[in-house]
Amino acid sequence: MRRVFWTGGHKSAGRLFNGSRLSLYTRAMSRTATLTRTTAETDITVRLDLDSSAHDAPHSGHGFFDHMLDALARHSRLGLSVRATGDLHIEPHHLIEDTGITLGQALAQALGDRKGIERYGSAFVPMDETLAHVVVDLSGRAHLAFEPERLEVWGEAGGMTHYHLREFLRGFCNHGGVTLHVRLLAGREAHHVIEAVVKALARALRDAVAVTSAEMPSTKGSL
Repeated sequence: MRRVFWTGGHKSAGRLFNGSRLSLYTRAMSRTATLTRTTAETDITVRLDLDSSAHDAPHSGHGFFDHMLDALARHSRLGLSVRATGDLHIEPHHLIEDTGITLGQALAQALGDRKGIERYGSAFVPMDETLAHVVVDLSGRAHLAFEPERLEVWGEAGGMTHYHLREFLRGFCNHGGVTLHVRLLAGREAHHVIEAVVKALARALRDAVAVTSAEMPSTKGSL
C-alpha cells in the first residue's frame, strides 16, 4: 500500500535582462514542497526549497547514499532535506530508487507551472580520472539517457553501484518531468563515476531551476 502526501507552493526570484537594464522579477508564492511516500519497502520524506541553500544532513541509513544526497544539496545550492528508511537488510535498491521518485515528485510540486525558469542546465564535473557531463531539461517530459550503463564501470561504493544510480535518476526523471542526459567522458571506477555524475546533476539543476524571466520557456506556452 502506498501513501503520498505533499504540501507546497510557488515562489521564485530571478533577473530579467532588457538591453543593459537589469530588474528583479518575483513570483508571490514560495517554490517549496514537502512530500512523504510510504510503501511496504520504504518510508521517505523529502523537503525541497528551490530558493534557499539551507539544507539538513540527510538520513537514509546508507552512508554513501547520504554522502551523495549531501553533495546534491551542496552543489545545487538548493534547500534539501531527506529522511528515509528502507529494507537495507535486503539491499539498497528500493531505498535509492524510491528516494529518486520522491525527490522527483517534490521537484515537480515546487516548480509549479515552471513559468520563468531557465529550464536548461549543463555541467561538466571531473573527479580525478573521471569526467562526467550532465544536461538537464525541465521540460515536463520524462526521459533518461544514461551512458554509464553501456560502459564497463566496475566496483561499488558502500554497496551502491552505477545501476543503483541509474534507478535513482530514472525515478527522479519519471516523477519530476525531467529530461536528463548523462555522459561519461572518462573514468570507469564506480565511486568516482557516481560522485561526479551526482555533482554534475546538482550544478546543472541549479541553473535549470533559476528564474530568469517572466515568460514561459516554451513556444507551446506551457510545460
